[in-house]
Amino acid sequence: MKTSLRKCLKCQEYTLEESCPRCGSMSVIATPPKFSPEDKYGNYRRRLRKERGDGYGVH
Repeated sequence: MKTSLRKCLKCQEYTLEESCPRCGSMSVIATPPKFSPEDKYGNYRRRLRKERGDGYGVH
């Protein structure tokens, strides 16, 4: 089941909208991607997260 719950990274507000109702910045999907031991894109995702310097996942 796909969720539509999103989270603002700037003010940590949960919302269903693509932009935060409190601060107006973009929100991201709040749930982490599904784990798989055969995740062929995991290295790319971890490298991107490290380069961006955020501790929150990209979905």
